[in-house]
Amino acid sequence: MVDTKRTKDRNSLLVKAALRFPVTGEQGDVRIRNISSGGLMAEAPVRAARGEPVEIQLKNVGWVSGKVAWIAESRFGIAFDYPIDPRGAQQQIGAKSNESMPSYLRRLDQKTQNAQDKSKIRIV
Repeated sequence: MVDTKRTKDRNSLLVKAALRFPVTGEQGDVRIRNISSGGLMAEAPVRAARGEPVEIQLKNVGWVSGKVAWIAESRFGIAFDYPIDPRGAQQQIGAKSNESMPSYLRRLDQKTQNAQDKSKIRIV
């Protein structure tokens, strides 16, 4: 029998975040419904393929890379490439400094802050 129980605790929340498709540079806003250290569920009218690389900007965490894990109508899951502390995304802005971010996230955040492409997200 396959155990389908999630291994990561999920925290429910409803916050906006920026989502970017690094291959195409397309970007837009999404609503995050829940988050864990390994991924999140978001909602937006996007057209994406399972396994497609994405980057999402989480408040107090910065840009996090991952892949589309599943898609169901206007909701989709993102599996992060590296675990994060999901409590950071729930803190008030400014409550967590960039210095407390893991180095790989700081590098990704710095790289993506310099990006100028502000194209729109793919709308269904």
